[in-house]
Amino acid sequence: MRMAEAAWIIDPADPRAPPQEIWDRLTPAERERLVGSLPTDMPLDLHPPEGDTHRKPKERARDALDEFFRSIGRRVYVSSELVTYYPGEARFCPDILAVTEVESHDRSSWIVAQEGKGLDLVIEVHVGGDARKDFETNVVRYARLGIPEYFVFDRPRGRIHGYRLTPGSSSYERVVPQAGRLTSEVLGLALTIESGMLRFYHGTAPLLFMDELVGKLNGMVAELVEARDAALRQAEEEAKRAEDEAKRAEGLAAENESLRAELERLRRSR
Repeated sequence: MRMAEAAWIIDPADPRAPPQEIWDRLTPAERERLVGSLPTDMPLDLHPPEGDTHRKPKERARDALDEFFRSIGRRVYVSSELVTYYPGEARFCPDILAVTEVESHDRSSWIVAQEGKGLDLVIEVHVGGDARKDFETNVVRYARLGIPEYFVFDRPRGRIHGYRLTPGSSSYERVVPQAGRLTSEVLGLALTIESGMLRFYHGTAPLLFMDELVGKLNGMVAELVEARDAALRQAEEEAKRAEDEAKRAEGLAAENESLRAELERLRRSR
């Protein structure tokens, strides 16, 4: 075992990725083994479940962002509950995270040294957990780590708190709401609260939640089915009219033929 690898031992009680200088000295094989040794989950005492009031706004916001960036072809990786390792730092697990200009393949964790980039945005959904962590500790820590933007959705109070790093600063400044919305420069979107949920806007257009998209698609399918059925009914009616017209024409032709035959018989009988 090389000295660089032997010099970094993962503590099961406090697993951390190595400082950057140690990571840089590892071979690809050593890095792969080290990454495989880092846990991809969090202990329940550090990350307890908070029920549907926490899960639903988190999942709806994450899926809305993921679908939006996929649909416009912008390379933004969006995830939630993803264990994150900064070099030499204690791991953490954001409710929602976003990283720009990276591939959106599946990941078990985000290891900054391995990815070559830290997080660009974190959103925490506060329901009834550790308020000090969300509103104080994270504000200091995420700024120190250089995460450009941090938002906290305080669901019980129906408020969003936004924080942004300014160039050259290691501490956050508050994002000032404009017309009731907070702007994310990282996402190029505005954040607000609607019906107790975190909603994103692109200009004046809201990003639809997945259930809204499904409902919209179902409505479109229903309209298409209705239009198809109407077209089939119209085609059947037209076919029936054409059949009736054809029968009528046949009847007229037969009657005309009968009249000609009668005229011919009368002519010969004179």
